[in-house]
Formats: sequence, C-alpha cells, structure tokens
Amino acid sequence: MPRRRPLVIGHRGAPGYRPEHTRSSYDLALALGVDAVEPDVVFSRDGVLVVRHENEISTTTDVATRPEFADRRTTKTVDGTAHEGWFTEDFTWDELQTLRCRERLPALRPGSASFDDTQPPLRLADVLALVRAASLDQGREIGVVLEIKHATAFGALGFDVAGAIAAELRAADWADGALPLVIESFESTVLTQVRAHGIRGSYVYLLEASGRPYDLVAERGHRAPTYAEQAAPAGLDALAGAVDGISVDKRMILAPDRLGRATGPSRVVDDAHSRGLRVFTWTCRPENAFLTPQFRSGRDKAAFGDYAAEWQIIADAGVDGVFADHPDLALAFFR
Repeated sequence: MPRRRPLVIGHRGAPGYRPEHTRSSYDLALALGVDAVEPDVVFSRDGVLVVRHENEISTTTDVATRPEFADRRTTKTVDGTAHEGWFTEDFTWDELQTLRCRERLPALRPGSASFDDTQPPLRLADVLALVRAASLDQGREIGVVLEIKHATAFGALGFDVAGAIAAELRAADWADGALPLVIESFESTVLTQVRAHGIRGSYVYLLEASGRPYDLVAERGHRAPTYAEQAAPAGLDALAGAVDGISVDKRMILAPDRLGRATGPSRVVDDAHSRGLRVFTWTCRPENAFLTPQFRSGRDKAAFGDYAAEWQIIADAGVDGVFADHPDLALAFFR
C-alpha cells in the first residue's frame, strides 16, 4: 500500500469522464471528493482570464465548425513552436462564450466526447466560485491549483499577466489564504511576479522531463538551464526559497530506461524534500496510451492497463500531490 496520502488534484476537472475544463468536468471532480482542482488560464483579447489548456482552441471547442470565425484561423509561434488554428487572444470573451467545448481525445475517451457541444468555456472567476461553493456545501476545504500558461508569450502581446491574475484572485476573495491556493507555471518568472503582488498561497514550479523554460530561453537563449538541470541537486538548491515546491512529469520519477521500463522511483522527490520543497507529479492516467510500456495491457490504447503498478512507484516516491484525469481511481488508490 502507498506509504503517503498525497493530495489528489482533479486535472482540469475530471477529463477522463467529461470534456476538460467544462462545468460538468469540475462538478464531477468536486463531487468525487478531490482535494483540489486545476484550472489552466489563458487570455481573451479583452483581458478575461479564460480556462483552457492552451490558447489554441481548435481541438477543445467547436470553433473550427463556426463559419463566422473562419477568418480567425492563423499560424502563431508560441514558446518557440509554430501552431496553426484559432487562439483565445484573437476573440473577445463575449465571442468565446458562444463556442461549445469538445473532448480533446475523442478516440481515447468516447464517453467524454458524448458531452461535446453542450457547454461553453469557463472563466477563472467561474471556477473559483464553483470551488468555493463546493467547499461550503461539502463542509471541507477544497483547493485550487492555478496554472498560468504561456506567461512570456502573453506578456509580449501586452498583457499584464501577474497583475491580472492577482486582481482576479482578490476580486474572488482567493488572495488571502482563506482557502488552499497553489499557483504553478512552467515559467518561474511569473511566479515571482504574482508573489510580489502579495497573493497568499503556495508557489510551485512545473518541470518537464525535457526542454527548457521559455522565460529563461527568452532571457538567456542557449544559456538557459534545462528542466533536467533544474531538477538536479544543484538546480534544486537554487529553487529552494524561490518557490515552495516543484511539480514534475511522472517520467522524472518513473525513470524509464531505453526500453521504456521503469527503474524508479528516482531520487528527485527525496532530493527536493531534503531542500524543503513539496513535490507534485503529473499525470496519473489509467489508459494504455499514457502508461509506461511494461504496464500496458493489450493493444487497445483506450483500455486500462495495470495503472496501479505504475502508480505504486509514484506512491513509493513519497510525492505530496498527484494530478489525475480519473479522480475516483486516484482517490481509491492513493487513499
């Protein structure tokens, strides 16, 4: 059995069952008993904080089917990578409200896709209100893990990213620590900026298994550290005191070898804990498509494999929180 009881965080709600970041996805996660939910935030053209995993929305809404928005299709470079589609910053919030959300992975999650085209996008303010209401209704503290997306890119477009987030949290009475708040990003610069606004919460730095943080690439070019370097002991020394924790790609814990076999748990959790840093990991998913090869069952990518065996390695690492697409399965295992 797991030797710790990590927080179970509804990753974009409960997207194993409902389209991510929709009202029904969050409602289900909260009803299932998660400790927190995780909204990702991007900007509309008129500065509204919109809850979407990416600012490119062709795979998570019906925008591609809407003839009135056909001329908004474009190609943009976001964090150094070209993307083609429709982008939230090219729409006002009133326009975004006319769209309807869709399952991002319909082939893997047809049950979730059956809820397509029934729900509009949400704002951060909507999710904050939902979680506060659920906390009151259920008589327990439920947290929000707020992920700031593409802060450098939005800043370059003229948005005051940290200021807007701080203002929204204050307006919703989420700025003073009354309910559990975690603010996270793959860019440490914006975490420092939000903290400077006096927002009370925990600040968690997201670390990919590969690549470099774009804020530091924009500042230093090829001299920017890699995420792997920041997760090494010397990198963690620099993060201690600057952030409250890290949130790592599960591969950094599973440590797969060249054949894809897990060799973990790695030392990253113990190394971070020894420096006073909390450690979350993402994402606990049961489908074969997302599991380390040795834990897959059969060839159907949508079928559930031996996810418990993979999750046991994560539990044995002693993490403080896990992000899950199927909150009921994660609660049953980690509790």
